[in-house]
Amino acid sequence: MDAALPYRAMAYNNGWANHRLLTACAKLSETEFTAPRTGFFPSLRATLNHILIIDRFYVDAMEGGTLGPAAWADREPCAAVAALQDAQADVDRRLLAIVASLDEAGLGRTVSVYRGTHTQHERMDRLLLHLFQHQIHHRGQAHAMLSGTTVAPPQLDEFFSVSEAPLRAGEFEALGWMEATVWAEQGDNG
Repeated sequence: MDAALPYRAMAYNNGWANHRLLTACAKLSETEFTAPRTGFFPSLRATLNHILIIDRFYVDAMEGGTLGPAAWADREPCAAVAALQDAQADVDRRLLAIVASLDEAGLGRTVSVYRGTHTQHERMDRLLLHLFQHQIHHRGQAHAMLSGTTVAPPQLDEFFSVSEAPLRAGEFEALGWMEATVWAEQGDNG
């Protein structure tokens, strides 16, 4: 089995879940999007911006950059959902490109994460697992916040399934994906 396949599937699922959640949030009024809510961050906007900021921080490090703490200089870089959708889609594409290039050796590669006062060194596979966990954690909080609005929260805990591919076709088309791409092993044309 291709050692990087589970990481690629998680990266695709991550992008898909972000797409679904932000598409739902796009139906909110600005008042609902910014309203104070119970969670680690005080609003949907703040929570979703936090996800974006941390994604930028770690994806930059995986790309060999030194963005470091400058990533969170602006705690809410996207005031509106549309800007957040574009920015999150961009960083999700960058993450997919990183993960698509990985093989077993790449998963064991050391990534230097610049933290301002020091540089932390992490294996790529561990850093990816940390990033996916962070995403799931805060998307869950945003999902709960969304349940207190006029917009129903989307299903986020499903994974890609051949039996449900027709249901996902529009979403995959919007993302430029095919289900076969998600599960294809390196060198597999499927």
